Amino acid sequence: MPNTAQLPGLSDPAVRTVLDRLFTEASGDDAKTPRVAGTLTGWQGTPSADELRQLTDLAGDALLPVPPEVGTFLYQLVRATGATTVVEYGTSYGISTIHLAAAVRDNGGGKVYGSELSEAKAAIATANIAEAGLSEYAEVRVGDARETLPSVPGPVGLLLLDGWTPLFLDVLRLLEPKLTTGSVVVADDTNLFPEKLEEFFGHVRTAENGYTSLPLPLGDGLEISVRTH
Repeated sequence: MPNTAQLPGLSDPAVRTVLDRLFTEASGDDAKTPRVAGTLTGWQGTPSADELRQLTDLAGDALLPVPPEVGTFLYQLVRATGATTVVEYGTSYGISTIHLAAAVRDNGGGKVYGSELSEAKAAIATANIAEAGLSEYAEVRVGDARETLPSVPGPVGLLLLDGWTPLFLDVLRLLEPKLTTGSVVVADDTNLFPEKLEEFFGHVRTAENGYTSLPLPLGDGLEISVRTH
């Protein structure tokens, strides 16, 4: 384990420089996301691969970041749980990935496995992660998360669901065999499209399914679910 007195945390100059730049760039997202929200609201059921691609194209160069307080909370969760294998559905430009990878590094090593449908965004995220000095601790897989994430090595200590909302339950079910008692599942943006998450909420809020779950009023809403068995 690293010397705790020397852990750089989120104050690492390389990490802080990249995050500050990305959060500044993300301030322009408000003009880009209404069209995405309108399309997502109109979807019924599980989106097809073509529909996912359409939505990704509509999002264009929007960063779609977690807000700073959520990023800090993710760092804290990984540090508190000691997770060394973290999976992230929805990487975009890598803001959440950088928070997670910094925590994995400070836990003594491991890997964050991200996923991004857009090849262009995956390349930018990979460059941002490298600029933050965290390439050793993060890998961005390009393509449909339902195809790219099931092969990640387990056990998974923390799963972040931060991609397109209608796929949260699908991605969770694919990765459930790799979760163990104490694994944490974080669903982001739960207040934006709650009608798309009824099945997901029903799954993680049912004790018989092996979770204890709680909503938290951070950012656009989080659901924190801990695997109990």
